[in-house]
Amino acid sequence: MRILVWHVHGSYLTAFVQGDHTYLIPATPDRDADGRGRARTWTWPDTAVEVAPEALRDTAFDVVILQRPHELRLTEEWTGRRPGADVPALYLEHNTPRGDVGDWRHPLADLADGDARSPIPIVHVTPFNAAMWDTGTAPTFVVEHGIPDPGYRWRGDRATLAVCVNEPVRRRRVAGVDLVARIARDVPVELYGMGLAGVEDLVPDGLVATHEDLPQHELHDRLGAHRAYLHPYRWTSLGLSLVEAMTLGLPVLVLAATAAPDAVPAEAGVVSADVDALRRAARELRNDPDRARAMGLAGRRHALRRFGLRRFLDDWDATLLAAVREEVAR
Repeated sequence: MRILVWHVHGSYLTAFVQGDHTYLIPATPDRDADGRGRARTWTWPDTAVEVAPEALRDTAFDVVILQRPHELRLTEEWTGRRPGADVPALYLEHNTPRGDVGDWRHPLADLADGDARSPIPIVHVTPFNAAMWDTGTAPTFVVEHGIPDPGYRWRGDRATLAVCVNEPVRRRRVAGVDLVARIARDVPVELYGMGLAGVEDLVPDGLVATHEDLPQHELHDRLGAHRAYLHPYRWTSLGLSLVEAMTLGLPVLVLAATAAPDAVPAEAGVVSADVDALRRAARELRNDPDRARAMGLAGRRHALRRFGLRRFLDDWDATLLAAVREEVAR
């Protein structure tokens, strides 16, 4: 298939474009949020092709993957085709709903416009998200995360914790940055991500070292040096960084929220809503590298089974085929 898809989440799209399709990636001259083009810090195959917005009207494609509500408008403006009416479409929902639980109605739940447009199926990245969002009459699918195997990288020679958070100042409560500060008083933490400026004001006394926007291969190597991975998020779909950490072979310390308890087996680390329990586990792993190694190996075996790239791509192929066949049958 020829798939039109925006570069919204680099890590996710890195896995998605590994399939047996051609992926058309909008690219604007200034590479803004609606035209980032190909990734620059991840490795993508040649089948991920940049396309200028003005060229899309003359570019054939079989299906469009939407990830933000305004991409409905962009698709029509840039291609001349209405998603769900003139071209098959799927809406990939990366996020958990926000606000009061009574307001968790999905933006595409009521999209159908009489006979002119069919409901656009919504693809969730976790079963938790599928249960939380109110999607109305829109068909729903779940395609759980998958990643290319970066290989076993754990060395654990540094008795420290790694954590990955983008924009921690803006997302401090959502990402659990205050919890990082509490745990860092027991075991040093190093923070990786983008937009880290100002985090020192949230985590005082120099307890957390920061590493800004590393290329993926370098990030994986650096993570492997840490004794364990800390996942402090209060409200997120799951977090590809958690899946990556398990696949790299790191034991994980995880706040028991959203999809995490279902995604992490007991033998791979410690999952708890009790922050003191996570602090104790961090201290224990700091002092017991053999236990950390065993947990990490168990986590890697689990991650390869559940979040392996082949399973992810097969699930996506089935979902894409179902969407296109449904459109043809109408």
